[in-house]
Amino acid sequence: MKLAPGVSLLQVTGLLPSLSRRRERMFRVSVLVLTFLAYTSYHLSRKPISIVKNSDAFLHCGTNHSAHEHEQHNSTECTSWISAINGKSEKEAKTYLGLLDTSYLFSYAFFMFFSGMLAERMDLRYFLAMGMILSGLFTFMFGLAYAANIHSLAFFISIQIITGAFQASGWPGVVTVMANWFGKGRRGLIMGLWNSHTSLGNILGSLIAGAFVTSNWGLSFIVPGAIIAGVGFFLFLFLVPRPEDIGITHEESEHRDEEEGETEPLMEDKAEEQTPDASDTTVMQAEERAIGFTGALRIPGVVEFSLCLFFSKLVSYTFLYWLPNYIHQISHVDAQESAILSTIFDIGGIVGGITAGLISDSTGRPASTCSLMLIMAVPCMFLYQWLEGGGCKISSDHGVPVHNTCFTLSILVTLVTGVLVNGPYALITTAVSAELGQHPSLRGSGKALATVTAIIDGTGSVGAAIGPFLAGALSGGGDWSNVFYMLMGADVMALLFLTRLVYQEYRRWSNGRRERHLEHLDYQSINS
Repeated sequence: MKLAPGVSLLQVTGLLPSLSRRRERMFRVSVLVLTFLAYTSYHLSRKPISIVKNSDAFLHCGTNHSAHEHEQHNSTECTSWISAINGKSEKEAKTYLGLLDTSYLFSYAFFMFFSGMLAERMDLRYFLAMGMILSGLFTFMFGLAYAANIHSLAFFISIQIITGAFQASGWPGVVTVMANWFGKGRRGLIMGLWNSHTSLGNILGSLIAGAFVTSNWGLSFIVPGAIIAGVGFFLFLFLVPRPEDIGITHEESEHRDEEEGETEPLMEDKAEEQTPDASDTTVMQAEERAIGFTGALRIPGVVEFSLCLFFSKLVSYTFLYWLPNYIHQISHVDAQESAILSTIFDIGGIVGGITAGLISDSTGRPASTCSLMLIMAVPCMFLYQWLEGGGCKISSDHGVPVHNTCFTLSILVTLVTGVLVNGPYALITTAVSAELGQHPSLRGSGKALATVTAIIDGTGSVGAAIGPFLAGALSGGGDWSNVFYMLMGADVMALLFLTRLVYQEYRRWSNGRRERHLEHLDYQSINS
């Protein structure tokens, strides 16, 4: 495997550490930083559409109105940058705009299933760099429509479909690289911290898009497109996908992971349980064998977590794509301010991913961790809908939110909702996927992990495509209550698909407790 040009240059100049341990530590840090930047830029480039579609230049359907006036303004003729929307009612216009979201998301979901298998057969450095550079190019082209005066709906939908295809390269690629470099110790915490790139990318994307949306919405896409392409080129120069590429064997890397795991009291027993026997060495050496699609589906937990992610991601992505629009319409703040307020949900997502990882690490029960957060998310979403629906919603003064008690309460509830909605989503797509990739039928295969990750995230991405589409259709008349009922129902469905896994975790915990109790009784009887 050819070494990255930047790494080769460092070797020639003698800047790489000579000691194997120090060299591995340096490359681990570089992999952590590079993959973090990569997926931050992926999400950064996905966010602008949710901000731009609130701009009056992109869609204008008359003056602001309240929910009880929706029958009147439903017949209002809208104007839009997209000529096919001109003259449509607000409900029809929003359905058309929803096509921009769903065309991207369905394309992303469809190509995700093939992306994992392709990642198994390519150098991941080329795979990720090419996907990011081409994603940047087509994101740039979407924004170029503003300067080129392109008003065709077919153009925008085509760009979204092509961008979705190239962006599907991201998740299987970065998760596989992370799994190649980072072992089993503290996986939930490491992945939870690392997965904050999703929310950070959404926040930066909102802020960048919001900065240009009122003056030149084209730059809301051009700038993120340039960023993701630039980071992709940086990965091409410096990413090392596997320890073996710089002469570190799999056995050496695993041994160091075990040593590091032993320094953590909470992970000590888990490290001992997961250490392979000497008899497994031959199987471990066959790690480059790819697993089939049906073989991956037979791994216990893959189907349940995939279906749970379908509904979890449906909820998360509906917030991602429609929360700025919801805040804009309900509170009457301008597009830039609604973009800033929507980032509170993503800040909660960062906290949620880390919290879910810590709980999963300490308990060893990821399904129960997800279920607890899903249960708590339902009343939180209900409270948020009640507040913004009239209970104590944000008020505005010439498009700027008024900082009063209702504003503070709304921010707090938005933050907590972000924690509870994104926590399970983050845990399943990172630590759970990596854990399933270490199932005995895979023996830690990094190549097989790309397929497992693609199945789980691909299934979730189908839900992510359906959610915003349903939200667009349900909110077209100005009444958002049905959107929140849909989100709460999806949350309950996600919870139901984890029921069997939660029961199995409870049984293991109960049996372990019973065994410890019997051992304690035996110890007492011997001493007496």
